[in-house]
Amino acid sequence: MRLRLPAERPAEPPTGYKIAHPMLSQDGARAGFTGVSLGGALPYGVLDDASCVYGRRHRPPARLCDCGFHCVHEREVAEALLCTAEHRAAVLLEVSVLGAYIRFERGFRYARQRVRTATVGPCACGAAAAALADAGWGRPGWRALAAACAGCVRARASVSLAGFARLAGQGLRVIAGGAGAGGGPPVAGEGFGVPELVAEAALLQARLDWFQSQLARLGERGEQG
Repeated sequence: MRLRLPAERPAEPPTGYKIAHPMLSQDGARAGFTGVSLGGALPYGVLDDASCVYGRRHRPPARLCDCGFHCVHEREVAEALLCTAEHRAAVLLEVSVLGAYIRFERGFRYARQRVRTATVGPCACGAAAAALADAGWGRPGWRALAAACAGCVRARASVSLAGFARLAGQGLRVIAGGAGAGGGPPVAGEGFGVPELVAEAALLQARLDWFQSQLARLGERGEQG
């Protein structure tokens, strides 16, 4: 006789945590995420349904397959993954587990999710992130983004944290965290407050300074010629 665990019917969607890379569409009109392991080739939106990465026609999460979204129960476990070299540029996501799911000891595998919060770590230089800038790699039709401070953005394709939240939609909150993905002031997906406007101004000023330095360099070359 095969024993089966009882079905769960929670009053509210369970909460989980995972890490992912922020993504920006080629035309700059959409924002989303892509995973760091299984399914990393398929960017997903803030509210999205899972699909089988092996191309099978069953509905995730199938018991005899690895398909579906994945997350862990504990925030600290997901944060620990950000310590590895290959995941330093990823962001921490807090998600709502929707639809059918399979519960494991450390997390869930499930059919549908809503990303509620994305916590962005510091820039590679150690300063707090003011934007998400082109990370130098991507997927077909999508650019991967990484945290960047106002001084390190320069001329790279980028979007502010508030801009990313707005493009992603569905009420996503983007938080600029410190070392270890600590908490910071939330950036809502709709509207701008004083912190968001200050960050936007700093980003624009950094770009202006960079362009002025380039123009000055071209002027010096012209005089020498």
